[in-house]
Amino acid sequence: MKIQFEHRQSAHCENGVTAGLFSYNGIEMTEPLVFGLGSGLFFAHMPFMKLSGIPVTGFRPLPGIIFTRAAKRLGIKMKIKTYRDEAKAMADLDANLEQGIPTGCVVGVFHLTYFPAPYRFHFNAHNLVVFGKEEDRYLISDPVMETINSLTHHELKKVRFAKGTAPPKGKMYWPVHVPKQINLEKALVKGIRKTCYDMTEIPLPFFGAKGIKYLAGQVRKWPKKLGAKKANLYLGQVVRMQEEIGTGGAGFRFLYAAFLQQCSKIFGDERFKTYSLRMTEIGDLWREFAVEASRVVKNRSHGAHDFESVAAMLDNLSALEQQLFTDLYKTAKELDKKY
Repeated sequence: MKIQFEHRQSAHCENGVTAGLFSYNGIEMTEPLVFGLGSGLFFAHMPFMKLSGIPVTGFRPLPGIIFTRAAKRLGIKMKIKTYRDEAKAMADLDANLEQGIPTGCVVGVFHLTYFPAPYRFHFNAHNLVVFGKEEDRYLISDPVMETINSLTHHELKKVRFAKGTAPPKGKMYWPVHVPKQINLEKALVKGIRKTCYDMTEIPLPFFGAKGIKYLAGQVRKWPKKLGAKKANLYLGQVVRMQEEIGTGGAGFRFLYAAFLQQCSKIFGDERFKTYSLRMTEIGDLWREFAVEASRVVKNRSHGAHDFESVAAMLDNLSALEQQLFTDLYKTAKELDKKY
């Protein structure tokens, strides 16, 4: 029982699985297009939410939102199921495979046996595609891996019902209706407008470009407010959320730049090439911020000067992203009238 499903490596699991399932069902998709359609680029710094006692910094919407938005904007209806009964969850997956349906599954990373040990951590929102079964082994297309992998019945059941924060509860999903024709341009404009709104017009100070500026202000206060040790922990967590948890800040900026580059061809509009270049430069600056912030953390600096330096970098990023998404918003509104 093996479905002819094309495995594609991608930068981020949710984008990769979504692109793979859509393409299999006749709507050819790239990872950047899915990311843009799903309005995957975001920023939030939320002092009222804590992870290990440290305020949460996020560079993307909550898991599952990119996939949900992309499907809705293309008119694709998805079947999404979660389970209490593990045996029922596995039986339903087998039934899908017997009908030739590649199926997306949400799993925990920690017990994925094909992941190298250093990359296993307690994260319960990883996405993969199950596309076949040979005896007791399920064939797995995991977008972050270079090649196809496999898991035994016991191994797959264990990761589908991983314990801990936000357990996946056997969640699986697949398209049940794909329109014969789609208005890709209209869907892309909706995706762009949502991203631009989130980055420039959410009135609260914690989100979008304003959120980056808010974080800069917090960084300036940390050495005096928290002391050197705790200030370093807080700054280190920002870098970790940016560069290690998922694709993160700079990686998502580069992915959005690739999306804008593809939009230039789809719309036949050279302005998107300019936006793509500006987004790439912003991604480079986020990487520079991560390097500089890491130096501050590793040197265990006791002075506010180094924190002021990285805060100034964040101020600059805030201004650049505010201007880019303001300009892009104007273009999207123009195109909205056309499509």
